[in-house]
Amino acid sequence: MEQVTFLVVDDAIFMRTVLKKLLTEAEFVVLGEAGNGLQAIEMAKALQPDIVTLDITMPEMNGLEAIEKILEVSPNSKIIMCSAMGQHSKVVEAIKRGAKDFIVKPFEKTRVLQAIYNVMNR
Repeated sequence: MEQVTFLVVDDAIFMRTVLKKLLTEAEFVVLGEAGNGLQAIEMAKALQPDIVTLDITMPEMNGLEAIEKILEVSPNSKIIMCSAMGQHSKVVEAIKRGAKDFIVKPFEKTRVLQAIYNVMNR
Protein backbone atom coordinates (compact mmCIF):
# COMPACT_ATOMS: atom_id res chain seq x y z
CA MET A 1 0.00 0.00 0.00
CA GLU A 2 1.23 3.50 -0.80
CA GLN A 3 2.14 5.92 1.94
CA VAL A 4 -0.88 7.90 3.14
CA THR A 5 -0.03 11.59 3.51
CA PHE A 6 -1.46 14.14 5.94
CA LEU A 7 -1.82 17.83 6.56
CA VAL A 8 -2.52 18.48 10.26
CA VAL A 9 -4.47 21.68 10.96
CA ASP A 10 -5.10 22.98 14.49
CA ASP A 11 -4.45 26.32 16.15
CA ALA A 12 -3.05 24.57 19.24
CA ILE A 13 0.56 23.46 18.76
CA PHE A 14 0.07 20.84 21.47
CA MET A 15 -2.84 19.21 19.59
CA ARG A 16 -0.85 19.21 16.33
CA THR A 17 2.07 17.58 18.12
CA VAL A 18 -0.13 14.88 19.68
CA LEU A 19 -1.78 14.07 16.36
CA LYS A 20 1.51 14.13 14.41
CA LYS A 21 3.06 11.70 16.90
CA LEU A 22 0.07 9.37 16.65
CA LEU A 23 0.16 9.46 12.83
CA THR A 24 3.90 8.93 12.49
CA GLU A 25 3.83 6.06 15.00
CA ALA A 26 1.19 4.45 12.74
CA GLU A 27 3.64 4.93 9.83
CA PHE A 28 1.69 7.66 8.07
CA VAL A 29 3.50 10.65 6.53
CA VAL A 30 2.78 14.15 7.85
CA LEU A 31 3.63 16.54 5.00
CA GLY A 32 2.94 19.69 6.97
CA GLU A 33 0.92 21.49 9.59
CA ALA A 34 -1.09 24.68 9.73
CA GLY A 35 -2.48 26.83 12.53
CA ASN A 36 -5.60 28.23 10.81
CA GLY A 37 -7.87 27.75 7.82
CA LEU A 38 -6.06 30.24 5.59
CA GLN A 39 -2.73 28.46 6.06
CA ALA A 40 -4.50 25.12 5.54
CA ILE A 41 -5.81 26.18 2.11
CA GLU A 42 -2.35 27.31 0.96
CA MET A 43 -0.67 24.18 2.27
CA ALA A 44 -3.31 21.83 0.86
CA LYS A 45 -2.86 23.47 -2.54
CA ALA A 46 0.93 23.04 -2.39
CA LEU A 47 1.12 19.59 -0.76
CA GLN A 48 -1.99 17.77 -2.09
CA PRO A 49 -2.28 15.52 1.01
CA ASP A 50 -4.41 12.38 1.01
CA ILE A 51 -6.03 13.42 4.30
CA VAL A 52 -6.44 16.77 6.08
CA THR A 53 -7.21 16.69 9.79
CA LEU A 54 -9.02 19.96 10.36
CA ASP A 55 -9.87 21.63 13.66
CA ILE A 56 -13.23 23.39 13.77
CA THR A 57 -12.40 26.34 16.03
CA MET A 58 -9.42 28.40 14.83
CA PRO A 59 -8.52 32.08 14.37
CA GLU A 60 -8.58 33.93 11.02
CA MET A 61 -10.61 31.22 9.26
CA ASN A 62 -12.27 28.34 11.08
CA GLY A 63 -12.45 24.76 9.86
CA LEU A 64 -16.03 25.01 8.62
CA GLU A 65 -15.16 27.98 6.39
CA ALA A 66 -12.04 26.22 5.09
CA ILE A 67 -13.56 22.87 4.04
CA GLU A 68 -14.92 23.85 0.62
CA LYS A 69 -11.87 25.97 -0.22
CA ILE A 70 -9.50 23.12 0.66
CA LEU A 71 -11.51 20.76 -1.53
CA GLU A 72 -11.36 23.29 -4.40
CA VAL A 73 -7.55 23.47 -4.33
CA SER A 74 -6.97 19.82 -3.39
CA PRO A 75 -9.99 17.88 -4.72
CA ASN A 76 -8.61 14.42 -3.89
CA SER A 77 -7.98 15.21 -0.23
CA LYS A 78 -10.30 13.68 2.35
CA ILE A 79 -11.10 15.84 5.37
CA ILE A 80 -11.41 14.51 8.91
CA MET A 81 -12.73 17.12 11.33
CA CYS A 82 -11.29 17.43 14.83
CA SER A 83 -13.74 18.72 17.39
CA ALA A 84 -14.06 19.22 21.10
CA MET A 85 -16.90 17.56 22.94
CA GLY A 86 -20.22 19.36 22.53
CA GLN A 87 -19.68 20.54 18.94
CA HIS A 88 -22.08 18.02 17.41
CA SER A 89 -24.02 20.56 15.33
CA LYS A 90 -20.77 21.91 13.86
CA VAL A 91 -19.63 18.38 12.99
CA VAL A 92 -22.93 17.77 11.17
CA GLU A 93 -22.41 21.05 9.27
CA ALA A 94 -18.83 19.98 8.41
CA ILE A 95 -20.05 16.68 6.94
CA LYS A 96 -22.62 18.57 4.86
CA ARG A 97 -19.81 20.78 3.53
CA GLY A 98 -17.68 17.84 2.46
CA ALA A 99 -15.82 16.43 5.47
CA LYS A 100 -15.76 12.63 5.48
CA ASP A 101 -15.43 11.82 9.18
CA PHE A 102 -14.60 13.35 12.55
CA ILE A 103 -12.54 12.66 15.65
CA VAL A 104 -13.09 14.10 19.11
CA LYS A 105 -10.46 15.66 21.35
CA PRO A 106 -8.71 14.39 23.35
CA PHE A 107 -7.67 11.98 20.63
CA GLU A 108 -8.02 8.24 21.15
CA LYS A 109 -5.62 6.32 18.94
CA THR A 110 -8.14 3.62 17.96
CA ARG A 111 -10.77 6.20 16.95
CA VAL A 112 -8.24 8.26 14.95
CA LEU A 113 -7.09 5.14 13.07
CA GLN A 114 -10.70 4.04 12.52
CA ALA A 115 -11.56 7.43 10.97
CA ILE A 116 -8.50 7.23 8.69
CA TYR A 117 -9.40 3.74 7.47
CA ASN A 118 -13.04 4.82 7.02
CA VAL A 119 -12.14 7.68 4.69
CA MET A 120 -9.45 5.77 2.80
CA ASN A 121 -11.91 2.97 1.97
CA ARG A 122 -14.55 5.28 0.49
